[in-house]
Amino acid sequence: MSNALDLARRLMAAPSVTPATGTVFDTMEAMLAPLGFEITRFTRGDGEARSPEAPVENLFAIRHGPAGSKHFSFAGHLDVVPPGKGWTSEAFEPEIRGELLYGRGAVDMKGAIACMVDAAAQVPQDAGTISFIITGDEEGPALHGTRALIDFMRAENHQPDLCLVGEPTSVNRLGDMMKIGRRGSVNIWLEVEGVQGHVAYPHLADNPIPKLVAMLAELDALVLDEGTDWFQPSNLEITELDVPNDAHNVIPATAKARISIRFNDTHSGASLSELIGAIAEKHGGTALPIISGEPFLTPPGEFSDIIARAVKAETGVDPEPSTTGGTSDARFLRAVCPVIEFGLVNATMHKRDEAVAIEDLSTLSRIYARVAKDALAQ
Repeated sequence: MSNALDLARRLMAAPSVTPATGTVFDTMEAMLAPLGFEITRFTRGDGEARSPEAPVENLFAIRHGPAGSKHFSFAGHLDVVPPGKGWTSEAFEPEIRGELLYGRGAVDMKGAIACMVDAAAQVPQDAGTISFIITGDEEGPALHGTRALIDFMRAENHQPDLCLVGEPTSVNRLGDMMKIGRRGSVNIWLEVEGVQGHVAYPHLADNPIPKLVAMLAELDALVLDEGTDWFQPSNLEITELDVPNDAHNVIPATAKARISIRFNDTHSGASLSELIGAIAEKHGGTALPIISGEPFLTPPGEFSDIIARAVKAETGVDPEPSTTGGTSDARFLRAVCPVIEFGLVNATMHKRDEAVAIEDLSTLSRIYARVAKDALAQ
C-alpha cells in the first residue's frame, strides 16, 4: 500500500460535510506533525449550524527552511459536499474495489491533500519552506475559511512565493489539464414590486410579472463579451423564478428572479452589478448582487512550466493550461502570490460513489514532490 493511499483513507474516514471541524483536522495534524511542521488551528464563525456564519475550522502548517529560502504552499480543503443516498458502499468508510478507492472526498479533495502530505515528506527541509493552507469551508459559503487563513498569514508574515491548489483539474486522465485562472462569479437577486388585486379589475392593480419578464428578456439577450485569449465568453444564466401567489384570481404583489453570471477579466463584479442594476431599474425593479469572486489569471510562465515539466516526467502528458470551470479558493489566494490549480481526475467529484484510481494517488504524490522541489530551487 502506498503512503498516499494510506493517508487518503485516513482522511476520507473522517466525516467532514461542510463546514468541517474536529476529527478530520486532528487527522491532518497527526500527519503533518511528525514531518516537522508547526501547526496552527483556529475556528471562525459563531452562527447556527448550516448557516453562512456557522463555525469553520482552519489549519495552517509551516516547516521552515534555511533563512532566506523560498516558500512554497500547498492549499486545499478538508470539507466535502453531503454524500446523498444510493452509494454502493458507505461514503465515509473508504473501500478499495479493484483499482479504485471509493468514498466521499476521494478526488475533491482529500485524495490530493494526502498526496501533498506525502510529497512534503519527500522534500528535504533544507530545500526551503513549505506550508499548508487548509480550510473546512470551500464547499460552503467560503466566508470564514481561506479568507481567514489569509488574514492569519498576513498577521504572522507568512508570505509564500508560489501556491498550488489541489482541486481536481484533470479531465480524461491525470495530468491533462491545469487551471491557470478562473472566471469570476456574481449572483444577483431581482425583484419587481406591483400592486395586488383581483384579475377581473386590472386597472386597480399593477402586475409585476410582465415587467420582470421584459427585464429577463433583455438580460437573456445580453452579449457580455466575445471572450479573451485565455477566457471563454462570460455567460449570464437565469437560475430562479418565483411569484408568491396561491390564488388563480389574484394579480400578485411581487415577482422575483435570480441570475448567475460567470465572467472573464474584461469585467469586474462591480461593473456587472452596476449594469444589471440599471437594467432592473429601467423595468421598475431592483437588483441585489452578491459577488462570490473576481476573475484571475496566472499567465503562463515559470510556475506553469514547473508543473508542466513535473507532469510530463511522471505521466508523459503535456497539461493544457485552462481557465474553464467553476470557482475555487484560488480566487482568494491569488491576492497573496501566484497560484495554479492542479489535481486528480474530476469525473466523479460531487457524485455518489466518488472514486480515485489508486495508481493516480502515487503518481500525483510524485508530481507534487517534483513541483515543490523545483519551485523551492528557483
